[in-house]
Amino acid sequence: METKVLDLRDTKRPQNEIERQITAAAEVIRGGGLVAIPTETVYGLGANALDSQAVERIFEAKGRPQDNPLILHVAGPAWLARYCVDVPPLAYVLARRFWPGPLTMILKRRDIVPDVTTAGLATVGVRCPEHPVTLAILREAGVPIAAPSANRSGRPSCTTAADVLEDMDGRIEAVVDGGPCEVGVESTIVDLTVMPPRLLRPGGLPVEELEAVVGPVERDPALIRPLGEGEQPRAPGMKYRHYAPRAQVTVVTGGPEASAREIRRRLKPGVGVICFDEYAGLFSGYPVEKLGPSGDKQAQARRVFDALRAFDAREQVTEIYAQCPDNKGLGLAINNRLKKAAAFRVVEAEERSVVLGITGGTGAGKTSALAAIEALGGRVLDCDRVYYEMLRTDEKVRSEIARTFGAACFLPDGQLDRKHLGNIVFHDPQRLDQLNHIIYDAMAPELRRRMEAEPCTLYAVDAINLIEGGLGEMCDRTVAVCSPAEQRVRRIMARDGIDEAYARSRLAAQKPESFYREKCDCVLENNETSPEAFTQKAWRFFKKLIEDIKEESQHGR
Repeated sequence: METKVLDLRDTKRPQNEIERQITAAAEVIRGGGLVAIPTETVYGLGANALDSQAVERIFEAKGRPQDNPLILHVAGPAWLARYCVDVPPLAYVLARRFWPGPLTMILKRRDIVPDVTTAGLATVGVRCPEHPVTLAILREAGVPIAAPSANRSGRPSCTTAADVLEDMDGRIEAVVDGGPCEVGVESTIVDLTVMPPRLLRPGGLPVEELEAVVGPVERDPALIRPLGEGEQPRAPGMKYRHYAPRAQVTVVTGGPEASAREIRRRLKPGVGVICFDEYAGLFSGYPVEKLGPSGDKQAQARRVFDALRAFDAREQVTEIYAQCPDNKGLGLAINNRLKKAAAFRVVEAEERSVVLGITGGTGAGKTSALAAIEALGGRVLDCDRVYYEMLRTDEKVRSEIARTFGAACFLPDGQLDRKHLGNIVFHDPQRLDQLNHIIYDAMAPELRRRMEAEPCTLYAVDAINLIEGGLGEMCDRTVAVCSPAEQRVRRIMARDGIDEAYARSRLAAQKPESFYREKCDCVLENNETSPEAFTQKAWRFFKKLIEDIKEESQHGR
């Protein structure tokens, strides 16, 4: 059989030529033939839904299981009563709001709709597609068109006429080329025969928009797991492995940065990657298909099936790892399609660590702030303590100090002679800078080593010289703990048992508070009268800050 291509992409063609092509497609439908038709979601493999023999041919051409029901495509709400009974008022409300568009409603069917179309169910899915060419064919044919996605069963759906020909050339009479599909994932399917309505398949209409009209919508369990033996699907795409390329797919969930890191860790010969655009550079040397920017789910929906299909032309790819968006908006549909392609083979990426830099002058309340971080499950890295440990144990640092300031800086037993070193550096700013550079260069690698040795989801880098030492660059946020000078004086006096004059001299020797306010990303104000009250305030501050950082990470910002 020769499959004809009816090209209706060029709207500048003479009107009589366009109408001739539409009439030709409608005649094939009325005559019991198969025509692939464009919609806003994906290309559908169309046949007269009331003609049992024509519908049987859909199942044969696709290799589709007989218990997988089809959807009726209609020209508008007025057609509902022709093929459905007991149509609830809500169906007309939704049709007026979302048709034409990517919404399929499950309703009770009339006997005129044959069993083969509904897989023997007493219900049928109905939708009105948002594509001028297909709407014209529907009106011209005068019959509902049963049109599952125009791919071989189980394979990724088709979003271009070329995709259809790849799967269906020689199996069907014609393909109507209406250009690339604008949405890219199939319609949302909602069951209106139950209350509250039930979501059977997420799709091009985000469930949030649906719920804004109808209220709460239940999610069918099949959205997150395969149907079991003996369970009959109530809508297309619920039971069988769908949308799958030939290579095995594994979906990696979690924030974009974490999932990209997890995929990179699993790279090996034979692996292909589907990833958000901004992470493609991490997989240099491996076959990569871009899904779209991590924050653009419309682009991801248009790309997801093309990305899956592309790997079938790469015989060397035997395994595919795919990044996955969250479940909000169109993300639920993209998420569902990828997991179906993977037969629900999913890996959860480990949450990335959040690193906060904490700094500020003495007496500001850093100790209480750090207690709040520990209460949130975080680990504090005290840079003063790390510094003194490095002076005892880090041979590279010790050698550099000996080379720069002389071997006399170390006592015969190997201990650092702090007094001798202090006499060299504390009265000579240039020599102090030399010592600081030695420590600063070694501190960040040492902190990273300790983080890797003891993994944690939250770290606080506590450093008086956080900014000057360049440690802020390894932090997600730098936080200045600030407090009024008079309160700082009183705290130092009480904490260290010193008089007021000495406390004020210590504050005067430090950098002004304006330095920390200007240089840090955030300021945590300590105006509290007790350490306990400030710890509670800091706990709330850090909790919100961590949530904001993770939210930004998930959206690739």
